[in-house]
Amino acid sequence: MLGILLACLLVACGKPVPADKQAYIGSWESETTSLLIDASGRVVYKHQPSPSKSTSLDAPIKAYEGNDFIAGVGPLTTRFVVSVPPHQVDGSWKMTVDGQELTRR
Repeated sequence: MLGILLACLLVACGKPVPADKQAYIGSWESETTSLLIDASGRVVYKHQPSPSKSTSLDAPIKAYEGNDFIAGVGPLTTRFVVSVPPHQVDGSWKMTVDGQELTRR
């Protein structure tokens, strides 16, 4: 048990995506943003609004609150505000996160 706890601390274990959030899993994109959410609860995020400015994160999901999810390690966390959860539009999956409409590829 101690070995599992230490492994989780070293690789920053996330919370697996719960059943009611399974539609979040996948690779989502817009022109300036990419968001990968895997079933194990890992998030890989990159937002590049201009060639000289970018924000990125590769971290586990720590919690789900409503439609939002919080990712990070220890006290360093980021809340992803999901104003429009995953839904289908003309056969494509869409989701709005932090004001960006993303499409699942």
